[in-house]
Amino acid sequence: QVQLVQSGGGLVQAGGSLRLSCAASGRTFSDYAMGWFRQAPGKEREFVAGISWSGGSTNYADSVKGRFTISRDNAKNTVYLQMNSLKPEDTAVYYCAADRSRRTPSYYSGSYDSWGQGTQVTVSS
Repeated sequence: QVQLVQSGGGLVQAGGSLRLSCAASGRTFSDYAMGWFRQAPGKEREFVAGISWSGGSTNYADSVKGRFTISRDNAKNTVYLQMNSLKPEDTAVYYCAADRSRRTPSYYSGSYDSWGQGTQVTVSS
């Protein structure tokens, strides 16, 4: 497994922005896809965004498309999630994840083999 350490998150008003970061250990970060998921209280974990090994391909959940941007810096072994125009329904614990079996991101959480510790994002109305 690869170790993933998340940072960022917190409390923001509706319409505000936050950026999440996820730093990975190891020297093969640029070989595999990365994703962001979230889990709200009482709900299942859901896919938010994914990015290919090179950063050239990205996928988004319909609920965040046009508001969130996933990116990666392979030189820094880090993936980011820029969240703009936040809504109260975006409130959740956010997790980054690594899928070392694929170079393009999967929507399926079971495809990912390593997970960050999670970070709370709370959007107030």
